[in-house]
Amino acid sequence: MTTEPTKEAQFKQRFISVLADLQQDGIKDSEAMELIGSLAADLADKLETKSWTAAKQAMTPTVYDALLESFQTRGNKHYQDGRTKHAYAIQLLGVSLVAMTQRKDPELAAGEKLMDQVIDSAVAHYRRSRPLH
Repeated sequence: MTTEPTKEAQFKQRFISVLADLQQDGIKDSEAMELIGSLAADLADKLETKSWTAAKQAMTPTVYDALLESFQTRGNKHYQDGRTKHAYAIQLLGVSLVAMTQRKDPELAAGEKLMDQVIDSAVAHYRRSRPLH
């Protein structure tokens, strides 16, 4: 009899996979990084923070839940419509967001820090490069 892995174990495997992909391929994809930067910057702006990391810390449980639901719906829609880079950006932010709740695992906490550094870098680059209105 095999036991099903816990939700935490399943998430950890997914997180590791997403982080490995980000480190190997994602950071080399300028379009994906631009999408990550713009989406994370917009969310940070709405929460009146300067970075993705700060935005995560500023979220109330209600905002967190609504954002995860939105990420799931929008990410699936982008993927179904063939906009894989948009889906990738949303997936990355969603995984980063959930990782915040799993910090008791030292590997996830360290990985979250790495992931958020990349996201915050994408935010900073996006803000430097976007036209001012």
